[in-house]
Amino acid sequence: MHGGKRGLVAPQNTFLENIVRRSSETSFLLGNAQIVEWPVVYSNDGFCKLSGYHRAEVMHRSSSCNFMYGDLTDKKTIDDIRQTFNNYESHFVDVLLYTKNRTAIWLYMQVAPIRNENNKVVLFLCTFRDITLFKQPIEDETTKGWTKFARLTRALSNNRNLAQQLAPLSTEVSHKPSRLAEALQLGSDILPEYKQEAPKTPPHIILHYCTFKTTWDWVILVLTFYTAIMVPYNVSFKTKQNNLAWLVLDSVVDIIFLIDIVLNFHTTFVGPAGEVVSDAKLIRMNYLKTWFVIDLLSCLPYDVINAFEHVNEGLSSLFSSLKVVRLLRLGRVARKLDHYLEYGAAVLVLLVCVFGLVAHWLACIWYSIGDYEVIDETTNTIKTDSWLYQLALSIGTPYRYNTSGTGQWEGGPNKDTLYISSLYFTMTSLTTIGFGNIAPATDGEKIFSVAMMMVGSLLYATIFGNVTTIFQQMYTNTNRYHEMLNNVRDFLKVYQVPKGLSERVMDFIVSTWAMSKGIDTDKVLSICPKDMRADICVHLNRQVFNDHPAFRLASDGCLRSLAVEFQTTHCAPGDLIFHIGESVDTLCFVVSGSLEVIQDDEVVAILGKADVFGDVFWKESTPARACANVRALTYCDLHVIRREALMRVLEFYTAFANTFSRNLILTCNLRKRVKV
Repeated sequence: MHGGKRGLVAPQNTFLENIVRRSSETSFLLGNAQIVEWPVVYSNDGFCKLSGYHRAEVMHRSSSCNFMYGDLTDKKTIDDIRQTFNNYESHFVDVLLYTKNRTAIWLYMQVAPIRNENNKVVLFLCTFRDITLFKQPIEDETTKGWTKFARLTRALSNNRNLAQQLAPLSTEVSHKPSRLAEALQLGSDILPEYKQEAPKTPPHIILHYCTFKTTWDWVILVLTFYTAIMVPYNVSFKTKQNNLAWLVLDSVVDIIFLIDIVLNFHTTFVGPAGEVVSDAKLIRMNYLKTWFVIDLLSCLPYDVINAFEHVNEGLSSLFSSLKVVRLLRLGRVARKLDHYLEYGAAVLVLLVCVFGLVAHWLACIWYSIGDYEVIDETTNTIKTDSWLYQLALSIGTPYRYNTSGTGQWEGGPNKDTLYISSLYFTMTSLTTIGFGNIAPATDGEKIFSVAMMMVGSLLYATIFGNVTTIFQQMYTNTNRYHEMLNNVRDFLKVYQVPKGLSERVMDFIVSTWAMSKGIDTDKVLSICPKDMRADICVHLNRQVFNDHPAFRLASDGCLRSLAVEFQTTHCAPGDLIFHIGESVDTLCFVVSGSLEVIQDDEVVAILGKADVFGDVFWKESTPARACANVRALTYCDLHVIRREALMRVLEFYTAFANTFSRNLILTCNLRKRVKV
């Protein structure tokens, strides 16, 4: 089973994703704690909106926000903030700062140190809440001589939008803080660490690919087939399950399936993006929306109720019929089918089992028809042309009418003989052999035989006649995948690539295959005509075009020309996108994941979704050399365009070139060395 079934489980640094998830209602900055003045390495959209600065303008400025200080900023508060950073401690203050357009706002600022796996403070997390509405109206040069009511009115009008989006955090006002604020108030110990780590699951959550769950799934598969065999048999042959051993066995099976329902509420699953989902609430909601109802209906104890002697015949027949609901357990096979389709032997076994299961079901129906028609209840006579009557004569156990006792028909073959004979007939019919020693005679038997022949011809053609074709269609991509893996393993072995690098190579190949499903995008696009290929490329790069204002004024033709030049790159944790000293010949747009920019062994920037890095080569005459390393922290998707391709489009679309050059702001320009 290839790695895509397990989800993306390589160790990765998910610090940025965890902070962003917790801070949906909070503005925050991340600053490097190891460099003088603690330069900003990341700012979220909330802070940019609050301060009026673009992310690129905030980068590498001091995390103490001294660039937002003004005439009315309290000197003692400034000293408190600096002391907090110098002592690597948690603290919170109310501070008066100025936005980019020099509007004064009151902010509730919290500072928390972030540690790495060595317990060393490497980052500062600074969160901000606008509390201007709950402070005294600010008096500055523009409002001198105004009444207090007028200044308050201006403060309210300036901050109405912020008040609607951000719940202000103030020691003077009681309200519900955000999850990130709660974490900061409890202390930095519970904040995520800035380090590489494998995905963690809570103690009560089971990994869907662990050994226990795999073994449990095979046990459930075996019991599912047991249920699919016994339920039709018990319903057709009217076995009331008075046998204590069988009743206990069926009850144990029901209990196991109930336990499986409980385990499904605590088992991870692979999300739509390939990630392993271990959140208990998401797991419960996913199971409730999918298979819970079917699993619950299939686990009701019909046999236990039907086993009581005082149950009348009508109710007994009802519960016997309801046992057919247990066939819903076959849904467990359907949902796990992709786990078995990768192996030819498993597929062959499943196909044979399905064929035998269909023959078993049809045998039960064949017997039920014969049992219903062999005796005419209206005239209390036996039909001599029924297959059951002919079978009874051939084996020497004919039916006889008991005139002295019960006044009913007795005799006939026992149930074992009847089942074996029924299965023999359905097998010979499904395989188109048909010896004729057991043949339909009544109208009901003939109608059923015709239907069974139609089903049999379809099954025979599908399962046996085209099994080679099925395997070829099923394993084309899988064989290519394993061939590629074998070639890579042989290459790594022959050239004695170090173990650490070998593991990174293998993880990259597995994760890339999991994301692309083995699809060769270039090959697919080469099949399409030029116009259709451009439309597909625009769709594939739509997120980049929507996230960046530099593309908003581009014409349709310009976007199509740009789209066909973009390439999608998938990066695994630890991959170097740019190495210091190498040529920066591509412009990279981050679509998902996070990366770090390292200069002189120091993190100078953390890049996330919607960030841009590379070089402004449309403004420069010479190629640039990278002044820093850019390394992936998590699994990342980058949309990149090469220098030559971009310059070719900009030279042709001159009007777009001006707006592109003016509006595209690089979060990290690798040509320029960051001053630290």
